[in-house]
Amino acid sequence: MKNFLTALRLFLVMVILTGILYPLAVMAIAHFCFPHKADGSMMIVDGKVKGSELVGQKYVSGRYFWGRPSAIDYHPMPSGASNLGPTSMALREAVKQRRSQFAGTDTLSVPVDLLFASASGVDPHISPEAARLQIDRVVKARGFSTDQKEKLVNLVERSIEPPQWGIFGESRVNVFLLNLKLDRLN
Repeated sequence: MKNFLTALRLFLVMVILTGILYPLAVMAIAHFCFPHKADGSMMIVDGKVKGSELVGQKYVSGRYFWGRPSAIDYHPMPSGASNLGPTSMALREAVKQRRSQFAGTDTLSVPVDLLFASASGVDPHISPEAARLQIDRVVKARGFSTDQKEKLVNLVERSIEPPQWGIFGESRVNVFLLNLKLDRLN
């Protein structure tokens, strides 16, 4: 019985330390050092939350840049991939359908990040090539003039983020942030 009471006391102390105090301390430090990121990197426009810059958004209108396809329809809670393998007919049909959205361009040159879903299903980034490929569609859908198209091209180029810390990953474009800037471009 003595061992049981000792173990129970140790359990309660550890629950308080590691389950309550430590998470509260880490949260307090994060809110002090990185308040925007600790609050989910939420973007507020005109007093309304438009979304998080860390979570991909679903855009279906031709007036906006499209992000990577999502096997979970961009729902962040059950994030995950489709688990379809390279021999899957369902994957082959999905890629064929996604490629057909870019008719009028060389469909063989469509970047893979516009054809295949990300592993998380909520990836907010696309490659610079994928963003550049969509410029003409967005220009046409919005009825932009030649000057506005030039501004859009410059906007896309300015939206390219370098690899993290200059060494990790590839250059990328955050689709959500690009579309927010696009709405202010008019």
